[in-house]
Amino acid sequence: MSITTPLTAHDWTNLTCGVFGLGKSGLAAVEALLEFGADVKVYDSRSAEQLANVVSELGESVSWHLENSGLDNLASLDLAVVSPGIPPHSASFSGLTAANVPVWSEVELAWQIQHTLGKDIKWLAITGTNGKTTTVGLVGSILEAAGAKYAVVGNVGEPIVTTVLKADVEVLAVELSSFQLETTHTLSPLAAVCLNVDADHLDWHGSVENYRDAKARIYENTQVGCVYDVTDRTVENMVAGAEVIEGARAIGYTLGSPAPSQIGLVEKLLVDRAFVENRHHQAEAVAEISDIFGFASEHPSIALVKDTLAAIALTRAYGVSGEAVAAGLRNFKSAKHRRAVIGKTADVVWIDDSKATNTHAAKASLAGFPPQSVVWIAGGDTKGQELHSLVADIKDCLRGVVVIGADPTPVVEALQTNAAEIPYVVVDGHEDMMFSVVNEAVALSLPGNTVVLAPACASWDQFENYGQRGDLFAEAVGRLDEAWQQQYGQGVGK
Repeated sequence: MSITTPLTAHDWTNLTCGVFGLGKSGLAAVEALLEFGADVKVYDSRSAEQLANVVSELGESVSWHLENSGLDNLASLDLAVVSPGIPPHSASFSGLTAANVPVWSEVELAWQIQHTLGKDIKWLAITGTNGKTTTVGLVGSILEAAGAKYAVVGNVGEPIVTTVLKADVEVLAVELSSFQLETTHTLSPLAAVCLNVDADHLDWHGSVENYRDAKARIYENTQVGCVYDVTDRTVENMVAGAEVIEGARAIGYTLGSPAPSQIGLVEKLLVDRAFVENRHHQAEAVAEISDIFGFASEHPSIALVKDTLAAIALTRAYGVSGEAVAAGLRNFKSAKHRRAVIGKTADVVWIDDSKATNTHAAKASLAGFPPQSVVWIAGGDTKGQELHSLVADIKDCLRGVVVIGADPTPVVEALQTNAAEIPYVVVDGHEDMMFSVVNEAVALSLPGNTVVLAPACASWDQFENYGQRGDLFAEAVGRLDEAWQQQYGQGVGK
């Protein structure tokens, strides 16, 4: 069976399909395959006891191979749908490859089922090392403002295959990881973007080159627009190397004035010169920076500006009006702990980017701020990263640094070596640590500065997860605001 040929309803009833990994997307794949009449075999590294609820629900409708039994007979499969958590070097994946069994992601399964059903659902596909969730949220908000029948899926929301089967939708905003893209073969998105690429998940992919190549698959078979950051040569090369549908264009986004086939900035305006009637001589201002940043628009997060430009390009490829773009940006609420503007109090703007758990994400958070305008909250479990290059790259924007973490040494040493002129304060892990952190940040700031929690480190040394770290930060800013109101009568966002 070819994996490049769309399947008919009859084809599914003649297939023996293996589903590897019974996570959320795996269960959705099993349900979809059963609905189409396929013979389904389930493989999982867990035991029947660990999967008791699932075993009870599916019962004899599938053939069970738990604790990875049956891997010596994979050649009986016509097709395998593999969880993104299963790496190519695993026994399951290696066995499937040796047996010449086509390997699909749940994404590929959803795309194939969409064709079987004859549905014309447009996909706006988003990947990248950082910024995916923010961008897919922006796309969803714009589509909602446009009145489109849409869903936000992929690494967020319902499994894609469930949405394709059951939802009444016309367009999908799809967040895709490199794991999912690795085994996605025939997807043809209306428009696609890879936001950025940094070394990540190398234990899964095996090399930087394999990781990059997986990300590049986002652009294959694109119908209308391959969207990319014009300053990112790596991603630009991905676009140049992609096999696309005839007529698809490269659509760049830039922080400068846009050239033809680009989306960009003209002073405080977000300007489209890609999806207008005469892009060589015309441009359309579709929104303003203040539509998304509000009171923080004077010195906005460059990373969020880029995510916004990418989202505009994707939705304009779908045909959304400028009015809907502006309304969608105004209605957008950042996902928690992802470059989320908490508010303005103590004469400074507060940003929660607790999700910035690596140096690449932290650098993105701090890019573009004016010199000496940021108080940076940094530290935690470094996960073996070196921080010297990061500090050297961002030092010009720093007013001061509040250092957290069970072991503050890596941040302190990086500051002392690369930014000795920047004042810093170490806050230890006492019971009310975050309230001390925000007060120290105020002490280091000047009116008009921005305080950014972008730790560049994991949270596990002091918190349950990055979410708890961000929640405690926001709660501490709220308490600071109460004290500020009592003393000065000025509250968050005023």
